[in-house]
Amino acid sequence: MEKPIILTGIKSTGTPHLGNYIGAIKPALKMASDKSNQGIYFIADYHALNSVQDPQAFRKYTLEIAAGWLALGLDPEEVIFYRQSDVPQLLELNYILACVTPKGLMNRAHAYKASVERNTKDGLNPDHGVNMGLYTYPILMAADILLFQSDKVPVGKDQIQHVEYARDIAQSFNHTFGGTFKLPEHVIQEETELLPGLDGRKMSKSYGNTISLFEEAGKLQKLINKIKTDSSQPGEPKDAESSTLFQLYKEFAETDEIQQMRSRYTEGVGWGEVKKEVFYVINRELEAPRKKYQEFLNNPQAVKNILNKGAIKARNLAEKKLSVIKEKAGM
Repeated sequence: MEKPIILTGIKSTGTPHLGNYIGAIKPALKMASDKSNQGIYFIADYHALNSVQDPQAFRKYTLEIAAGWLALGLDPEEVIFYRQSDVPQLLELNYILACVTPKGLMNRAHAYKASVERNTKDGLNPDHGVNMGLYTYPILMAADILLFQSDKVPVGKDQIQHVEYARDIAQSFNHTFGGTFKLPEHVIQEETELLPGLDGRKMSKSYGNTISLFEEAGKLQKLINKIKTDSSQPGEPKDAESSTLFQLYKEFAETDEIQQMRSRYTEGVGWGEVKKEVFYVINRELEAPRKKYQEFLNNPQAVKNILNKGAIKARNLAEKKLSVIKEKAGM
């Protein structure tokens, strides 16, 4: 019996931060460790090309994302790990799927609608700044998912639509040419909260409030010290659940540590002491991966070799499925 296929795409649009780690990377690595599944992980560099059009930055981000996942424990011997642009079959399938995808479906895609609404609000042409890569993004994502007959796709809540679109497009193809594609399911980590940033809002590059995942220890401590707190003094009870520091702490601390810290909040622990403890638990978890990450960055050829080996596995699977798809369509 074949193992269920779990597919995860990692967009290479910048250095990952703690929010990416807690919200996406850590849950995906946990799924990868489950030997009852076949994990497929890819660097989504075609998707990144929509927004990153500086060749030097493009290559840098791809290396950083790949090095980061490897440093955090992704085992390329246990999963298939490749760069999207190394699998040309994806672009063939992208066009084939485009031919059975209604334009109206693309008009309703979240990213496109958000751009149109923003432009309209600013008094611009509705399609100002919208390239066809952005507009047809969901079709390429459907190709990513469907080409490997993915069973489950871990996504954030704001990405559910992409998996639903993949199902819609698969059903359209199946209806036109006969049963060909599985219908993938999205997987949401319901227990994972949005990690707050330095200002208390969701940690996001667009807010400029992030903490880089592999920040060196000294800089990490300084950034944690900048996190906003209320004006309560040492000795005054504090509300743990509304505290940005506590939200960060509990994502990296052990269960007994979380309970103890919650009690210390009630007892009036000082903010300076809390910041020391937040730094301690984050640095404890990321110190070893940080060292491995630097080793990979210093040896980009090793990272490239790993991705190339993964690409061979991915292309072999992709070519077999694409042959079936093209035959169904009469090619």
